[in-house]
Amino acid sequence: MNERLNKVLARAGVASRRAADQMILEGRVQVNGTVICELGHKVDPQHDAIKVDNKRIPSAPQSHTYLMLNKPRGYVTTLSDPEDRPTIRDLLRGVRPRVFPVGRLDYHTEGLLLLTDDGDLARDLMHPASGVSKTYSAKVRGTPEPAKLERLRRGIRIEGKATLPAEVSLKRRGPNSWLEVRIVEGRKHQVRLMFLAVGHPVLKLRRVAYGGLELGKLPSGQLRPLTSSEVARLRRSVGAKQRRERPDRRKPRSGVIN
Repeated sequence: MNERLNKVLARAGVASRRAADQMILEGRVQVNGTVICELGHKVDPQHDAIKVDNKRIPSAPQSHTYLMLNKPRGYVTTLSDPEDRPTIRDLLRGVRPRVFPVGRLDYHTEGLLLLTDDGDLARDLMHPASGVSKTYSAKVRGTPEPAKLERLRRGIRIEGKATLPAEVSLKRRGPNSWLEVRIVEGRKHQVRLMFLAVGHPVLKLRRVAYGGLELGKLPSGQLRPLTSSEVARLRRSVGAKQRRERPDRRKPRSGVIN
C-alpha cells in the first residue's frame, strides 16, 4: 500500500511530518537510490528502500512509545542545539525509541511535555484546529485587577492578532501573584505575552496539564510512560473543538417546536 513519504518517515520515528517535509526539500531523503525532493511523493514502506542522510530508516514500530516529561527550566525543547545549551535529549537517557517532543516549552518554561514516536498523533495534537487544551500555572508581578483578568478571558490582541478566549483564575494574591490559565492555542510565548499586554510580566511559568492529562507529582527532570487510557484520552481530545462546534443536523421530532 502506497503512503506519503513524510507520513512513513514520521511513523518510523525519524521526525514529525513537518520536519520530514523539510528533510525532503533539502534533498536528504532517498527512495530506492533516488533523491526525492518533491513533497507528496508516495512510497511502499514494505518494499521500498528509504534512506535519510544515507542511512536506512528503521522499520515502523509495531507499537508506539508515549512519554510524559516534567521539563525543568533551563532546557531547550529540541534534540540538538547549535548554542550547546542543555536539551531535553539530556533527559532521555535510557529511552531506546527515537521519540520527539509534541510541541514546545520555551527555555524558561517548565512542566508537562509529551514525547512520542507516533507522528500521526503528534501532528493531530499540534494542529491549530485541534482545540487541545493546555493549562499553565503562572507567577506574575503584582496582582491583575478584575478588569484585566476579564480582558484575558475575552481575548486580547498580541502581535496584531487577538487570542481566543481563555480561562483565567487568580489562585494566590500578593506582590507576586499566582494564576491558572487554560488556553486552546499554541502561539509562541502566548501566556507570557498575554500577561505582558496587561502590565503583569510572567516571572515563572509551568505547564500543568495538556489534553486532559495532568502533570501531577512527577519530579522535575523525570519521565514516565503514559498508560493506555491516557493515550486514549489524548486521542479523544483531538478534534474535540470540532465536535463541540459541529452543528446539529438532526431533524427535530415531529410536533416539537425548538
